[in-house]
Amino acid sequence: MHNIKLTIAYDGTDFHGWQIQPARPTVQGAIVDVLQRITQEEVFFHGAGRTDAGVHALGQVGHFKTHAELSPAEFQRALNALLPPAIRIVSAEETGPDFHARWQALAKTYRYRIYRDRVVPPSEWRYVLHYPFPLDLEMMRQASALYVGTHDFASFAASTGSGEDDQERTTVREIFEAQLTEAENGEELHFTVRGKSFLRYMVRKMVGTLLDVGRGKLTPADIQHLYEIRDRSKSGPTVPPQGLWMVSVEYPEPWRITPKPER
Repeated sequence: MHNIKLTIAYDGTDFHGWQIQPARPTVQGAIVDVLQRITQEEVFFHGAGRTDAGVHALGQVGHFKTHAELSPAEFQRALNALLPPAIRIVSAEETGPDFHARWQALAKTYRYRIYRDRVVPPSEWRYVLHYPFPLDLEMMRQASALYVGTHDFASFAASTGSGEDDQERTTVREIFEAQLTEAENGEELHFTVRGKSFLRYMVRKMVGTLLDVGRGKLTPADIQHLYEIRDRSKSGPTVPPQGLWMVSVEYPEPWRITPKPER
């Protein structure tokens, strides 16, 4: 049995998110369909995280186990030949048997792109939030720094859809880094956040709250208050999904084994 780790990039525009759903196109579903064609086996493909509909990835990670005697490079070539162009396998490698893309993840990094110029180029509109209006960037930077640390992010999370589940789940998360920067082209703002794990819509709510700070509706001091009151109606809006990118996933060690020679 071989354990294969894949690093995946995708344009999430035309997918109903990562996770398999009946009768709906999803990233995980597309990869599983192709893997089962290649291996002629039932394949269980686990991802590091579940991105929502319309969210993109540069470095999503997943793994699957198989009896097929293909090398990782052969899997990569076959997958890229058969998958839709919106999904690309960036790399493939064989790992130790205990590697799990979700449970061994130490940190995930997300980036949200805000386009500031008056007109969005046609090549970019599906990948950014267009906001050409005035913002107080210094206040937004101060607020973004207050996300770092271990906090109760209940005010920044969507409901699970179940009142019972909402009461039972923990909403405490640790954020390692959070910063707002201006892109080199001067036309975009990037909010980049790195943490162990994230609640549903959490990053998009964090960005919406930063925009409210930039608009003067909230202040940096309100961030601490939002942690305390645990009321998602008081934080900023959930910004649209198209500006969000899953950048990378980190693991405690390479988890590689000696690769088989190319055929």
